[in-house]
Amino acid sequence: MTFACPIMAGNDFGGVGHGHLWFNWVVPPKNFRERPAQYADFPPLGKVCRLGLATRGNTTLEPEDVLHAIDCGVNYLNWCSHPDGLSDAVCQLGSRRKDVFIATQIYAHTAEEAKREINGYLAAMRTDYLDALTFYYLESQHEWETIISNNGAMRVLDKMKSDGTLRAIGVTSHQRDFGAKLASSGKVDCLMIRYNAAHRGAEADIFPVTKTLSIPVISYTGTRWGALLKGTPDDPKDFVPPPAPDWYRFTLCHPEVTVSLMAPNGRLELDENLKLLEEWRGINSSEYSMLKEHGDRVHKYAGTFP
Repeated sequence: MTFACPIMAGNDFGGVGHGHLWFNWVVPPKNFRERPAQYADFPPLGKVCRLGLATRGNTTLEPEDVLHAIDCGVNYLNWCSHPDGLSDAVCQLGSRRKDVFIATQIYAHTAEEAKREINGYLAAMRTDYLDALTFYYLESQHEWETIISNNGAMRVLDKMKSDGTLRAIGVTSHQRDFGAKLASSGKVDCLMIRYNAAHRGAEADIFPVTKTLSIPVISYTGTRWGALLKGTPDDPKDFVPPPAPDWYRFTLCHPEVTVSLMAPNGRLELDENLKLLEEWRGINSSEYSMLKEHGDRVHKYAGTFP
């Protein structure tokens, strides 16, 4: 997709080395950053609480923890596809199932693999439909071409959408340019991408595209896999890294993030994060600068992701 606004090459974008764009929505607008919406439209699903809940293979939540999060207002759940407290909680929803959006990732690229995988998901959660499926970590054009081929998985997902077994199809990717290309393909309903204070490249590479197309964005790793909770050698004297809720709040203060997924390990971390819903607020300019500057330091020291 070509945009009329030019890119000013050679400038540093927020200390992370991204090109500076002239789009006025690349960084969070001040009015939204200070007064972010707690709910967002997620077509074709409906109104979602923007703080979502995810499980991973290395985290533990009991079914009652997940049900507690739902009672607190969380209605977008992203399952890790392995039996756990989240899948057990979905089995217990009963008539409340219609009030919760269930998402998971699909690993299959071919039609036959997709049928087996999805049938297993439906059986594991005792549900007759899924709200969203995102292809897991697509990183290359070759993978995408396999998926959309005659024997590819997309054929199965499209049929599921037509018969009501699936409501939204998405893609998860670490490759921002590739993700933006797939968002523009007309074949996906949503995009699931990495976004946090240390990795803000989506502000330049993804959000202008999804804003133009009105495609929902699900962001993950708001704490940069925990690195934002830790110090760096360049921290100012007496600096104490903020707790997890502040880093999720950072992501929620961007209007192009439809859902920001938390992935707490246990009830204590969950309850800490759920305080965001009790004390919903934005961040002022000084808070934003502090979080962004620590994000830059973490980006410098914490690993290889661009």
